[in-house]
Amino acid sequence: MITIKNGRILDPANNIDEILDLTIENGVITQIGKNLPEGLRTGEKSQAINAENMWVVPGLIDMHVHLRDPGYKHKETIKTGTQAAAKGGFTTICAMANTNPVTDNEIVVEYITSKARKEGVVHVLPIGSVTKGMAGQELSAIGEMAAAGICAISEDGKFVENPALLKTAMTYAKMFNLPILSHCEEPRITGSGQIAAGNHAENLGLKGIIPESEEMAVARDIILAKAAKSRLHICHVSTQESLYHIRNAKAKGIAVTAEVTPHHFTLCVEDIPPYDANFKMSPPLRTAADIAALKAALQDGTIDVIATDHAPHHADDKNCEFELAQNGIIGLETAISLSITELIEPKILTPLEWVAKLTVNPAKILGLADKGSLTIGTNADVTIIDPNVEYTIDKNNFASLSKNTPFVGRKTKGKALYTIVAGKIILNAGELIC
Repeated sequence: MITIKNGRILDPANNIDEILDLTIENGVITQIGKNLPEGLRTGEKSQAINAENMWVVPGLIDMHVHLRDPGYKHKETIKTGTQAAAKGGFTTICAMANTNPVTDNEIVVEYITSKARKEGVVHVLPIGSVTKGMAGQELSAIGEMAAAGICAISEDGKFVENPALLKTAMTYAKMFNLPILSHCEEPRITGSGQIAAGNHAENLGLKGIIPESEEMAVARDIILAKAAKSRLHICHVSTQESLYHIRNAKAKGIAVTAEVTPHHFTLCVEDIPPYDANFKMSPPLRTAADIAALKAALQDGTIDVIATDHAPHHADDKNCEFELAQNGIIGLETAISLSITELIEPKILTPLEWVAKLTVNPAKILGLADKGSLTIGTNADVTIIDPNVEYTIDKNNFASLSKNTPFVGRKTKGKALYTIVAGKIILNAGELIC
C-alpha cells in the first residue's frame, strides 16, 4: 500500500487540480480524497510519501522514443532506455520501428515486448514500420503486428515518399484502429542540408534546409489522411507553416494531431555553436519566430502532445564532422525540466494544460484506455514532480546509455522525484531503485 499525502493532484482527464491524498493498493488507485489514513493492513507493507508542494500526475506517456534494441545496443538498451524513462517521470514509452531488424513483423514486435517484460522498468509499446525494412516499397505486416501489440505505425526517421503506398497504409491502419505517426520531411527538398537555412548556416559553412521540406510533407499527408479518413499524427512539428496546415485541418474536422519536442520549443538555429553535432537533429532547429509559433500552438491546442523523440547515439556518431554526424538527441531525462522552465514558468501553459499534453492526450491518440489518468480503479501509473527544484543538467547523471544532448550545463527548474509503475516505485526520492 502506498499513500501519497498532501500533493497537488493534476489530473486533466478528470479535471482535478486540488491538494489531495491518493492511495494505491495492489497496483491500483483505490482512493483520492482529503486526510486519507496511512494505516497498515495485516501482513501488508506500506509506504507514505509526503508530496507537499509537489505535483501528483498520471504517469507520463512519451509516444516518440528510439530504444535502439534490437540492433544498436551500443547506443541504448531496453533496460537503460526504460530506466531513463523512469528517471524522467515517464511510465509508458512508445518504441519507434527503426531498429535492426526493422520492427516490420510480429516476430520483432514480440521480441521487444518480451524483452521489455524481462528487463524494462516502465511500460513499452512497440510501433511498427509502415513499409518492410523501412525501404518505402512494400507494406509491412500491419495486421500481424497489430495482433502482436503495436500501438501505431510509423516510418519515423524517413518520409514515405510514395503517396499511393502511404494512402494504402492509412487504410490498413484504420482497419486496425491504429494511428499513423508521420515524419514529415521531403528528402528531395532537404537534400544534404544540415541545419535550418539562413545566415547562421552560411556563417557556419553548413548546407541549409529550407522550411518547405517539412511544410510540403505535412500538407501532403493531411490531404491523404482526409481521403483515407484515417488518423494522422504529425511528429516533431517545427515550422510556422506546418502549424497553419494542421490548424486548418483540425478546423475542417480532419483527424489530425501533432506533437512538439522540448528541444524545438527551447532552442533555435542561432543557438548552434560551431562544430557541436549534439545540435544536429531532424527536423532541424528553426528560428525564434518558429519557437514563438510553436508555443502559441501549444496554448491554443493545435499541438496536442509533447514528445521527446529520444534518439540515443554513441559518442562516435556525434564526435565527428557536423555533416557526417547522426541526427537526434536524448530527451527522456530533460523533458520535465525544459517544459517547466520554458512553458510553465513563463505562463505559456498552466500546469494542468501541460500535464494533458503528456498524459491524457497521447493516451487518447494511441487508444490507451487504461493510461493517462488517475481514475480510481485504474492501474497505478503515477509521477510525482517537484516543480521548484533548480538544477543544472549534467549528462554524467543520465541513466541513458548515450549522452548526446545539447543541454549540458543548462540551468533548469523541475524534476521527477517519484515514478510509480503499476503500483511499484521505480524512482524513489529522485533515485532509481530498479
